[in-house]
Amino acid sequence: MNWLSDFARPKLKALLGDRNTPDNLWVKCPNCGEMIFHRDIEAAHHVCPSCSHHMRISPEQRLAMIFDEGKYEVLELPEVPVDPLKFKDEKKYTDRLKEARNKSQHRDAMVASVGKLKGLDVVALVQNFGFMGGSLGMAAGEGFIKAAETALERKVPFIAFTAAGGARMQEGILSLMQMPRTTILVEMLKEAGLPYVVVLTDPTTGGVTASYAMLGDVHIAEPGALIGFAGPRVIKQTIREDLPEGFQRAEYLLDHGMVDMVVNRHDLRDTLARIISLLMNVELAVQDSKPGAPITELGEEKEDDKITVIEEAEPKQADRAEEEASDAEQNSEEEEIKLAASVMNSDDAATVTEPQSGDAPEIQLKAEPEVKSDASKPKIKPLPTIEQRGELAGQTP
Repeated sequence: MNWLSDFARPKLKALLGDRNTPDNLWVKCPNCGEMIFHRDIEAAHHVCPSCSHHMRISPEQRLAMIFDEGKYEVLELPEVPVDPLKFKDEKKYTDRLKEARNKSQHRDAMVASVGKLKGLDVVALVQNFGFMGGSLGMAAGEGFIKAAETALERKVPFIAFTAAGGARMQEGILSLMQMPRTTILVEMLKEAGLPYVVVLTDPTTGGVTASYAMLGDVHIAEPGALIGFAGPRVIKQTIREDLPEGFQRAEYLLDHGMVDMVVNRHDLRDTLARIISLLMNVELAVQDSKPGAPITELGEEKEDDKITVIEEAEPKQADRAEEEASDAEQNSEEEEIKLAASVMNSDDAATVTEPQSGDAPEIQLKAEPEVKSDASKPKIKPLPTIEQRGELAGQTP
């Protein structure tokens, strides 16, 4: 080593500092490939500003987006046996569970919570596709049942955000048994008269679509979400025909009556609140449309309302000023008419009739003198002819 590597180089590094930039500052849109700054994509709820592609988000981001002030209570889900079938493929099922839990910081694919949506108490369940593809297993089934039972106990609406690749094959028949179990809870919600709203996100397929995902009172889909039972590749290989454009996408299913509406993520919070308020026959206590805005109780006055009142008062003042200007103009016109009438009266040309109760003044012109007949006209002496003029010129005065 020389003095350059021992002294100068470390000093230069300390002076310039570490110029390595984090890898998560920019997010690439999987649809159009645009690079988006991480703060901009978070502010846009992970919707691409160029192509409106809806990216997948975590349960925490989803819940903070819909609840008032981003506050909610996470429900404790029941424990289930781990790997009851001792399943093993390339990896042990227990190893796959540990890897998924370390990556997602969740015990399984379901996250249930309770919170307020524009002042309305609701139970929301989010299925995490990042946890083994959101597959439906015993733990996920127990999570759905726990959330539905909480909605029944508190008598509040139930919202489910679905995202799954189907049943979890590592649990075999035990995962398939969750389909009828969740269906029973959906029927109990309907018997209790509680709304059950399903938001279908990308992707929702397999046994989840064949059970609770398509049993809601209202089905809302995010734009471009893949929704179906078998995937399009499997269907194409089975029927050996080309599929229509946009097959199994949210817009395609909307056109064919499989979903009720396709709602952009920016409008999802307002849409859910409006639907629940209509189904529950209650009024919304919060009039704001932004997540995380403070809750305002009914009857409480807000600063925005005061500003609105002031803004509405300004046009009324302007209308009053216009009325006063028009009255002044009308008065000036009446004075001019009276002045003209007085002049005309002096010349015996016209008479002015005063208006009655706000009517416009009437001007009546005097009738012209009647033309007399020829007999009454004075006779005019005709002019002399040229000859007569000559004779007159020869006469002496």
